[in-house]
Amino acid sequence: MRNPDYLANELLTEFEASGERDLLTIAQRIFDDREPDLRRLPMVRYLFGAFEPLDNALAILRAADLVRIKRDGIPGGKIREHLYLLTVAGRDALDRLTSMAPELTWYRDRAAIVARVAGTQGGKALKDRQYLQAEYAGTELSHVIQPVTDRVLARLATIMEGLGE
Repeated sequence: MRNPDYLANELLTEFEASGERDLLTIAQRIFDDREPDLRRLPMVRYLFGAFEPLDNALAILRAADLVRIKRDGIPGGKIREHLYLLTVAGRDALDRLTSMAPELTWYRDRAAIVARVAGTQGGKALKDRQYLQAEYAGTELSHVIQPVTDRVLARLATIMEGLGE
């Protein structure tokens, strides 16, 4: 969600694997709506990739029982994975908010697209996918991860040209 150009790139990869044309439509709309310029929220690369502590934001959602957090691993030991679950109250709050402020539907819709691309992969597998991008992998520690907009736009144009569009 924070790097629409990276999402568009993943959509193109998914299209190449599945042939699902709606993935191209979504990728094209990301650029038509200028999302890489208007909705990009830069992240800094740390030792193990992009990182931002989630504790404060999640604490607010958890206190209102809008989300639940499950940890997979050995109690008191190493946590292998965190699972963030939207509760019924959280879904109801999302529905109320989007009906009161339709501009918030972008976040709901984008989360669905991100979930579609992620599939059943966990955080480590998704991070490994990001490291396949030279711009991501080549970012120096403590520097902002660079966009891939130009490369992905060229890739989209090549795909569309190959389809005769």
